[in-house]
Amino acid sequence: MNILFASQVEKAESWLPLLESALPQDRFFAEPRDDIDIVLAATPPAGTFERLPKLKLVQSLWMGVEKLLEEPALPASVPLARLVDPGMVSAMTETVLACVLDWHRHLYRYRDYQRARRWHRHRQYLATDRTIGLLGLGELGSDAARRLLALGFNVAGWSRRPKKLDEVACSTSLEEVLSKSNAVVCLLPLTPQTRNVLNERTLKAIRQGGCLVNLARGGHVVTKDLLAALDSGHLAHAYLDVFDTEPLPEQDPLWRHPKVSITPHAAALTDPRTALPRIVQNIERARRGEPPLNLVDRAAGY
Repeated sequence: MNILFASQVEKAESWLPLLESALPQDRFFAEPRDDIDIVLAATPPAGTFERLPKLKLVQSLWMGVEKLLEEPALPASVPLARLVDPGMVSAMTETVLACVLDWHRHLYRYRDYQRARRWHRHRQYLATDRTIGLLGLGELGSDAARRLLALGFNVAGWSRRPKKLDEVACSTSLEEVLSKSNAVVCLLPLTPQTRNVLNERTLKAIRQGGCLVNLARGGHVVTKDLLAALDSGHLAHAYLDVFDTEPLPEQDPLWRHPKVSITPHAAALTDPRTALPRIVQNIERARRGEPPLNLVDRAAGY
């Protein structure tokens, strides 16, 4: 198989030695050729898909595929697979727990007090006093739910399609989930239906004094509405890992807002060591003429 590694973000030097070791019978390239069978892609360079007549599979190196779906030359007839990397799932859950616990235990406030040399305690809550709302109940949301439940939190979850998870209050009504949530964690794919899903109306539905954790895509949140919810005191804090423009411009008001914690799209990075087996599995399926695992539903956007 001739395999093209096409990414402006993921570094070929981190991936190719592992790929070549796992697939010694295959050939890997950094530039498009007319005999390419498979593309491994994450933000591929412009023109990558324009002349690939033998293409059998596009394998994303990320879980999110909205950038690939925006590629005008992406062949509609070629299967597109998203990456479900167990290492990335674990990392995302760790970030969810870190943000929720930072808010739940008032650590974000105590950091400010340390800088001001202020000695002040806040009320201690039990995990059972809190309900964490998860937007998205796929691989990421399901794993986060299990770990939050293990810590004693109540968990509610929203998905567009009906889901059943043990001990999770699952619903297809966004307002129902938000209205019972003290903290809301966004893990949704970005689609036309989920863009701007966290806006003035929906942010107001979160319980007073709650927090927002957005680890999905910047396009899910209307920033001006979030700032208004923070400034009014309706929300106590926001943890933002993703933004409409990345890197976040230096002049963006989010950098300086006292109720916002920012991380640089680092909630869960693809690690070749844990992702490789899933990618190899799909390459072998393509070799046998089988459909890939985690095939993207292009109409749904994920």
